[in-house]
Amino acid sequence: MIRVMLPTHLRTLAKVDGEVKLDVEGSVTQRSVLDALEARYPALRGTIRDHVSGQRRPFIRFFACEQDLSLEPPDAPLPEAVATGAEPFMVVGAIGGGDGEAGLKASGAA
Repeated sequence: MIRVMLPTHLRTLAKVDGEVKLDVEGSVTQRSVLDALEARYPALRGTIRDHVSGQRRPFIRFFACEQDLSLEPPDAPLPEAVATGAEPFMVVGAIGGGDGEAGLKASGAA
């Protein structure tokens, strides 16, 4: 049983509270976990990965076992602790932005 933690907006979209528990067939990879997640919660299709390319969306990050796995290949095995359900696979909405002062200077407001 794989444990998946989703950000609030995706939990709302999927109509779930707290962690999601999934059965994953075969190797436990980012791809297999996300395939199982999207199969069980079709409303999530296209929110985490692009529909066509299957690539992770820009402001989505993946974490497990205190490691950022966002840039790992989608078919690389996830840590054993995730595969056994001891640790969750976390889908996190990244925060984008920049230096507020630089933006003000560029706009002439500073």
